[in-house]
Amino acid sequence: MTKPPAAILVFDDGRGALGPLTDLRPSFALRTGADTTLERIVRSFPLPLAGVAVPEVMRGIAAESCESRLLTAYEDDDAFLVNGRSPIPDPSWAGLAPGEAVVDPESGDVVAARLRGADATALLKTGRLPGGIDRSESQRQELLNHPWDAVRFRDAAIAVDLMGLTDLRPRKPRFEICGDHPVEIHESATIAASAVLDAAEGPIRIGAGVMIRHGAVVLGPCAIGAGSKILEHALLKGNTSIGPTCKVAGELDGVIIQSFTNKAHDGHIGDSWLGSWINLGAGTTNSNLLNTYGEVTAQAEPNARRVRTGMTFLGSVLGDHVKTSIGTQLMTGAVVGTGSMLASTAPPPTCVGRFEWITDAGRSRFRLDKFLQTAQAMMGRRDVELTDAMRARFAALHATDTPT
Repeated sequence: MTKPPAAILVFDDGRGALGPLTDLRPSFALRTGADTTLERIVRSFPLPLAGVAVPEVMRGIAAESCESRLLTAYEDDDAFLVNGRSPIPDPSWAGLAPGEAVVDPESGDVVAARLRGADATALLKTGRLPGGIDRSESQRQELLNHPWDAVRFRDAAIAVDLMGLTDLRPRKPRFEICGDHPVEIHESATIAASAVLDAAEGPIRIGAGVMIRHGAVVLGPCAIGAGSKILEHALLKGNTSIGPTCKVAGELDGVIIQSFTNKAHDGHIGDSWLGSWINLGAGTTNSNLLNTYGEVTAQAEPNARRVRTGMTFLGSVLGDHVKTSIGTQLMTGAVVGTGSMLASTAPPPTCVGRFEWITDAGRSRFRLDKFLQTAQAMMGRRDVELTDAMRARFAALHATDTPT
């Protein structure tokens, strides 16, 4: 019987065409369900976490944001590595023998591997397996390869995260709770008397300091992160995950929000992934279904080709620090790059690059200094610092991204 590995190492291989998802965070830090991928991977394997590894361009930001040890090499003889783009880890991977690896059937990229220290270091540096490793192809797509894959894996990831949830309902709640699935409410959460938590279709998790205001309806499966506010008459439909410190109103249906994002007004957002520090103007609405009921095609970046997603329901993928004006209409399968501003009366293009201004006058470039001033102002309102590492990363993105 193969001896189990001593520890796990989660790595971001820097591969895949993920567009704005990984501009400001490693792939394993993405909120891909109720939790981040890293949280889900660590929970899936009964092993200590040796550390995480990221591409060189991400080391500055990762050093600030990652609580785990940041590695560039692995010196021990036995390393169990899991790709941070793997949102649904398979516990059976821990049974890999030394010198064995699982690869993704679509991309051929490494999903998980058990390697000697030198081979593990080679994988961390190149994102590729060295020679002599026994490769087996997974029977399913395992990795995030495109921005919309965060929506593709959403339901399964939320189901894993909320599995075994502790039922912590108040004994005599002042608000309505219905349904038989577990409802876990942190003792510091505040829920108005006229709010409804409906766990008929799935569990609900309410984090520390959450405030749910009058008339709001939350349908499971759903998770609301610490410090977030669900405003009056909001409707959160199933398979929605709100990260920490968000403000939400209107209708959300199958939406993941990373953190620190405001959707404080009416408008429908469905089957979408939203990054951090986004502000959606009143009435911002998206389409998540074509009038033909056909397969949605999408484009990860302006210079990328448009591809078939294999999905019928797909809304929008919005990068960090995106802003929309009142009444913005987002079309099916829209991908909007980091730091962009949408302020046109007509629907904006379905693929918007980083730091673009879209207005009725046309498309222009958001000056870096003006963008940084705006970012600093918004983050300061939540007592979060715009650090030197963040500024450097924004500057690199601004310099390398090709204006449309």
